[in-house]
Amino acid sequence: MHGFIPPSRFFPYLTWTDVQAMPNKENVVLIQPVGAIEQHGPHLPLIVDAAIGVAVLGKALEKLDTNIPAYALPNLYYGKSNEHWHFPGTITLSAETLLKTLTEVGESVYRAGFRKLVLMNSHGGQPQVMDIVARDLHVKYSDFFVFPLFTWRVPHMTGDLLTPKERKLGIHAGDAETSIMLAILPEQVKMDAAVVEYPPEQPEGSLLSIEGKLSFAWTTRDLSKSGTIGDPTVATKDKGDRILESVSDGWVQVIQDIFAFKQ
Repeated sequence: MHGFIPPSRFFPYLTWTDVQAMPNKENVVLIQPVGAIEQHGPHLPLIVDAAIGVAVLGKALEKLDTNIPAYALPNLYYGKSNEHWHFPGTITLSAETLLKTLTEVGESVYRAGFRKLVLMNSHGGQPQVMDIVARDLHVKYSDFFVFPLFTWRVPHMTGDLLTPKERKLGIHAGDAETSIMLAILPEQVKMDAAVVEYPPEQPEGSLLSIEGKLSFAWTTRDLSKSGTIGDPTVATKDKGDRILESVSDGWVQVIQDIFAFKQ
């Protein structure tokens, strides 16, 4: 049941008496991975975001100092994916349902005595929900520290492996995601079905972008016929291994920082 997560770091394997007797509970770091079940082009499975998040977290927890108490909660596979719902197979929660679910998870761990919760989000369509949940939980419980983090925002070297065009426009099922899937679930990748498709760029000098400081609302079918936004044809397992190592190193640092965090 633990999948990529080390068994000793998998919260559901604890008993209630283990939780009750846990020392220094206010500094124990609980991590809630949040993914999505949504289309990722014709070559990748629906599970991409959920799989990548748990694989990165599992690798980080393997590397983490055993003296730092940190546990993974069960992965939340479903997310807010309505930008992809024109493609069959995508399963989406509403923003309200996701917000309520994460809020009630947070309240549950707070009642158990924990005071540090990470919302480890791996899907680009829902960071705003994480932000709202984190702020509202802290407003309600002033001694509860909730960290709404995006899996790919930690320090890592992935950009060094991508072309400039891919770094700018390859936001979904492109080189990086395909490479890491070749490293963690190669049997689920259909490289012979991979296609290259980039969205149209904004006019030269425009301040607007698909994702950035000044973005606009879009659905995937506005940008892509295949569901791919990027170039997966150049992906390799070697790149995926390097990406996994680098991103998980970033997460080791973040978990250490959260363990040491004082308001």
